[in-house]
Amino acid sequence: MYPYINPYNDQYRQQQKLIGDIENAINGEFSAVQCYAALAALAPTEAVSKQILEIRDDEKKHLQQFMQIYSRLTGRQAQPSLSESCPNHYIEGLESAMQDEQHTVDFYLSISDETNNQYIKEIFRRAAADEQQHAVWFLYYFTKQMTE
Repeated sequence: MYPYINPYNDQYRQQQKLIGDIENAINGEFSAVQCYAALAALAPTEAVSKQILEIRDDEKKHLQQFMQIYSRLTGRQAQPSLSESCPNHYIEGLESAMQDEQHTVDFYLSISDETNNQYIKEIFRRAAADEQQHAVWFLYYFTKQMTE
């Protein structure tokens, strides 16, 4: 005799995991928007500040997309909150941002891999590519600062 497997329960659990992952992504993007504004203010030049603010704009776009997905899945508006604190010093901020962006790439790719929804899959795949690019910028500025 085979054990009874209710596919609805598996589907429900997968949906709940996706919603939880999207909540975490929303909080991460919300935190990044706040931190990158502060980091841009600490930047040593106007050009660096401008690039960090462009990264922040990408994070705002991700935040809006993720909040829209969350709303469609749950019928509720997301309530973003800070999920991490922002370093007060430029070098620490760069290092923190670089590490966070790199971890986020893996997280977003896992969300993309685990969903069957093609729209969500594409939004998170694209966001992962953006996050990888952000990590490279932060690594560049971090390395440049360390060699000066």
